[in-house]
Amino acid sequence: MRALLSVSDKTGLVPFAQALSTAGWEIVSTGGTARALTGAGIRVVGISDVTGFPEMLDGRVKTLDPHVHGGILARRSRPDDLAAIAAQGITPIDLVVVNLYPFAKAAARLDLPFADLVEEIDIGGPSLVRAAAKNFADVLVVVDPADYDEVLAAIARKGGPTLAFRFDLARRAFAHTAAYDQMIASTLAEVRVDESTGDFTRGTANDASALLPAVWQPRLVKRRDLRYGENPHQVGAWYAEREAGFGAAVVHQGKELSFTNLLDLDAAARIALEFDEPCAAVIKHTNPCGVATAATIADAYVLAREADALSAFGGIVGINRPLDAETARRLTSTFIEAIVAPSIDDLDAVKPILAAKPNLRVVTASFEGLDPARDVRSILGAWLVQARDRVVEAAGTWPADADVRVVTRRQPTDDEWRALRFAWRVCAHVKSNTVIFTGPATTLAVGAGQMSRVDAVKTAVMKASGQLAGSVAASDAFFPFRDGLDAVAAAGATAVVQPGGSVRDKEVIAAADEHGLAMVFTGHRHFRH
Repeated sequence: MRALLSVSDKTGLVPFAQALSTAGWEIVSTGGTARALTGAGIRVVGISDVTGFPEMLDGRVKTLDPHVHGGILARRSRPDDLAAIAAQGITPIDLVVVNLYPFAKAAARLDLPFADLVEEIDIGGPSLVRAAAKNFADVLVVVDPADYDEVLAAIARKGGPTLAFRFDLARRAFAHTAAYDQMIASTLAEVRVDESTGDFTRGTANDASALLPAVWQPRLVKRRDLRYGENPHQVGAWYAEREAGFGAAVVHQGKELSFTNLLDLDAAARIALEFDEPCAAVIKHTNPCGVATAATIADAYVLAREADALSAFGGIVGINRPLDAETARRLTSTFIEAIVAPSIDDLDAVKPILAAKPNLRVVTASFEGLDPARDVRSILGAWLVQARDRVVEAAGTWPADADVRVVTRRQPTDDEWRALRFAWRVCAHVKSNTVIFTGPATTLAVGAGQMSRVDAVKTAVMKASGQLAGSVAASDAFFPFRDGLDAVAAAGATAVVQPGGSVRDKEVIAAADEHGLAMVFTGHRHFRH
């Protein structure tokens, strides 16, 4: 029996090859794989000894040869196939173990020169994998080191590997090459060519060429099946495109995550990520019932929870700092469904505290490296793709941003400016139409998802846990009439932030002046449907 081993990822390679050699398999290998095996004392036949040609063009050509592919593709049930390869002195190859050049890692390096990126495109590897997978009835194909033990066990089994096992390996192999080609196509779709200089440059997160290529083929890998979808009669599953964010989340304890848990955890994380200072968000049905910033993450959580303590019961929490022991103690003092944090600070100290609430789902996830960040929504028979909304105009010190301007006679005070920036960042993550009321670092009332701005104000006032006098208000889109502004003033707000852009802006500005409010236009709308 002959095996061809040519791998980029050498995890588990030596013991796997040693087991094959001990079982009497002849091992053919290439380049770095051959060096690793011979260095471990394993006898290897070099690929050049099989093909009769040296590896050429810096390794670009080494396995593209009839002596290799004939040995893989020959059908053992066809006497004419066997006679054809015998006439050419070709030995059948019964096992192909290949994983491909690490193109994904290269593609993640935006500073990598284009010529170096192209060199990470594997040619011979996919050809070997596809050939072996096509002839799965006669040839075992392995593309993942995690499968080595299973393959050795199948080979050692009486009667050898079953046809079902061989077919399953072939399916994994075709999925592997499909994902590889998809990664290449998606990456090259981001590249622009300058005809005058001959330079190739990669797109950035803000480029339509990077976010919205002519063909976008996401590779979604199932992380796990969910108990059900939004409702018990719907099936559901959790997929990931890459190992970042919720695609690489770690669940430390608690009940199984549900479809709606994940939606709420995502909403919580998005709000917390808007802030550099310690921030906590408490979510119910993808809307914040409380958001706060503070000197510590524990204090921020308590402020966010108490902003609407009734709604916070059974809520989902997102924080932008490691989960520490004090925050864990405060979390477990009431009923919370789940929390997402970037990490856990001192797991040994935090774990016993969280264990007091064994059903509490504790998730950690890093959201670095998500750019270019796409938001994807499904509609009936199609998909909508856009860049993730970030409130970049509120990241600096207002009113330094060129688009941000005061349109009323009264200027905001320093405290109002601080509150307006906070409110603006939060309201972008509330279902539109929305009007919210906040202080400088805590939400006071949230009017989410209403059909009119006046209704949004009324809902917020109804939800307020305390007085709104002296608060500020934020509206995710412009006020189409002055009635919404009048309602904000009647609720007690002293300053308002909104994008502006209505044909009745002058009317709304006049209303703000009548009430003595300071009003800021940002020039940016932040709908969230």
